[in-house]
Amino acid sequence: MKTATIEISGLLSALSSRGIERQLTKLPGLHKAEVNYVAGSATVAYDETIIDLETIKHKVHECGYHCAGEQMPKHLCTPEDPAIASAGTAIPPMARAGHGHKVRTTHGEHEAHAGHGGEMESTAHEMGHSAGMDMQAMARDMRNRFLVCLLFTVPIFTYSPMGRIFTPPAPPIGLELNQWLFLLATLAVVYPSWPFFVAAWRALKNGVLNMAVLVVLSVGTGYLFSVGATFLFEGDQFFEASAVLLVFILLGHWLEMRARAGASEAIKALMDLAPAKASVIRNGIEVEVPTAEVVAGDIVVIRPGNKLPVDGTVDTGESLVDESMLTGESMPVKKGPGAMVIGATINKSGSFRYRATKVGADSALAQIVKLVQEAQNSKAPAQLLADKAAQWLVIAAVVVGLATFAVWFWWIGQPLLFALTLTITVFVIACPDALGLATPMAVMVGTGLGAMNGILFKNASALEDATKLDVIVFDKTGTLTIGQPEVVETMMAEGVTEDAVLAAAAAVEQGSDHPLAQAILRRASHLTVTAPTGFESLDGMGARAETDGGTIFLGNRLLMDTQKLALGLLEAEAARLQGNGRTVVHVAQNARVVGLIAIADAVRPTAKAAVAKLRERGIEVVMLTGDNAATARRIAADLGIDSVLAEVLPGQKADKVKELQAMGKKVGMVGDGVNDAPALTQANVGFAIGAGTDVAMESADVVLMKSDPYDIVAAIELSSATLRKMHQNLWWAVGYNVIAFPLAAGVFYPFVLSPEIAALSMSGSSAVVAINALMLKRTKLAGIRRPDGAEASIASQVST
Repeated sequence: MKTATIEISGLLSALSSRGIERQLTKLPGLHKAEVNYVAGSATVAYDETIIDLETIKHKVHECGYHCAGEQMPKHLCTPEDPAIASAGTAIPPMARAGHGHKVRTTHGEHEAHAGHGGEMESTAHEMGHSAGMDMQAMARDMRNRFLVCLLFTVPIFTYSPMGRIFTPPAPPIGLELNQWLFLLATLAVVYPSWPFFVAAWRALKNGVLNMAVLVVLSVGTGYLFSVGATFLFEGDQFFEASAVLLVFILLGHWLEMRARAGASEAIKALMDLAPAKASVIRNGIEVEVPTAEVVAGDIVVIRPGNKLPVDGTVDTGESLVDESMLTGESMPVKKGPGAMVIGATINKSGSFRYRATKVGADSALAQIVKLVQEAQNSKAPAQLLADKAAQWLVIAAVVVGLATFAVWFWWIGQPLLFALTLTITVFVIACPDALGLATPMAVMVGTGLGAMNGILFKNASALEDATKLDVIVFDKTGTLTIGQPEVVETMMAEGVTEDAVLAAAAAVEQGSDHPLAQAILRRASHLTVTAPTGFESLDGMGARAETDGGTIFLGNRLLMDTQKLALGLLEAEAARLQGNGRTVVHVAQNARVVGLIAIADAVRPTAKAAVAKLRERGIEVVMLTGDNAATARRIAADLGIDSVLAEVLPGQKADKVKELQAMGKKVGMVGDGVNDAPALTQANVGFAIGAGTDVAMESADVVLMKSDPYDIVAAIELSSATLRKMHQNLWWAVGYNVIAFPLAAGVFYPFVLSPEIAALSMSGSSAVVAINALMLKRTKLAGIRRPDGAEASIASQVST
């Protein structure tokens, strides 16, 4: 099974995506198709032994839409298949239309530019929106059509009875008024409205009804009736109503497309992060090559201010690297030999060389882009329901519109023009796009904001489920704690300095790779330590070393007792430290205990604030660990955690999650290791913390790139805010349509709406939904850095 995200342009209505999904899922070997109207893309899961991307793209073209290729970061160009323009027609590399992003094409090929595709595109695309347009280009095209329509609508309005505030000049070349209005209306309607006619035809061909169908019915009915009244039969024409109606529709769609373009800014920014060129060593010489040509094993040269082109491991040199654009970590990270570096991050100070390990589609950037795309294209449960409701809303609009005409014209006996006007008003006031936009716009903005902060939601369901959690279970090691022992306290005998105790201990531990030895060596790294002249390991107790300063014994209490070394005043301190769950290392020199070194798994700086914030939200926090109960309770007490599951074996973690779920609780599991995978899968929402470059964790629903427990708070806050926007949008969309239908149908006669007001209301409804979703970017959320650089501070919540 393979998953890919492809670009689809020309989507004019939210329900257009439903028709493409319906056609794609008929293909053999294609198991899933999720089309995102807001992003203009589709995520497809298919069996590559049965079907390939070229066949899928052909099907998209058969549906009447343009497919430029697979969406990937700009610098990548290792393809699975060639791009196509229409069924069976291959496009030469430099003629392909793209969206400003890289589409996967032949190796070595550079970025395709947005264009119209010339003779290679189908007639429908030539006469509607040009194929290959990205959302910004579609917004500009819609703006141009709006301006053309407005240009010819002004004189129509001037000559019509409703707009005649002064006497206009006579129509030119001896034309009758109706004939002159016909010419103006044709210019105002045909070109500006053509994308809607094309979109309606595509929708009907794909077996769905969308908003374009309603636009065609309303504008087309008014225009054709007026044409008939001008040339075929006696009657009043209302060209001005059709033209003004179209002006408002085009204005609304222009604003909506601008909002859709804004919603996809985050994924576009990710795609553009990596540099186009990289400096590598080839045959002993430094050369500059396209990033796409960097291969695993290449030595990459990085200087101050450079962007890293690919992932790798530092070979030589040291520097500070800004990883904020991928992980959300605001402080630069020190990198030295052996350290992992991520492509698209920025080198701040020194120069270094590193060996490329993950390139192309395997790089962290490519994996993040893929993850975000799949999340944005996935459908939350609420969206599935909204899509069905939107489809039925179009049918309802057609039925209610026809019923309105029948009741007012044949039953009540109102004039034909009045009944027809109300019918057009009903057609145009229905707004299925508001329902169709409600959820995907919010998901697009929410997942994009999360990606900016190193929080990657794998699907829209995870975004929704994260708001329903009753319990968060933290696997202690690596999540609440750093995951490696650190010296947390030192106690010295009378007359002995801390440096003397650390130097003596470090002399014994030199060369050891034991975790406790490494903790002591890190703490003593600022000291000059003399190598021992003799060394003996004492099994189960510690070690003895001969140094210039005498014989040193380093180990546990048993070693001191065996050597008959009294702790003296340090006896009480040793008991206190052990009672607090510390590992106590005893240091003796020249037959005297000179000090104690307390070692523990240090708590992460933001862990306490994260626990407090979760409890403030009413979420129970549980700590799960394999440690003994005393140590676990001590750490939990420090963090403010009441519920502790101690002495849990790795294989039992998933069982503990099941036990909590059996009590009727929605459980979130936070883990960082391979042995956490079953528990992450079992939980209602699995959070993989500290993922770093391993963003494709199959077992997690939410991937957190930093090792910061406060990101759990940020993820839940972001989920809640996104879900609020979804619900607000859905309530608005439903409420608008419930009120709109009776108003448009004349139920409150003599108070009736004109088609122009209905069009403004319909366009405004979609715009309100889109703008409300975009407001999520301005919402202040704990732990989330906003696009303007502002960040919700947690300093006030960190207590000492």
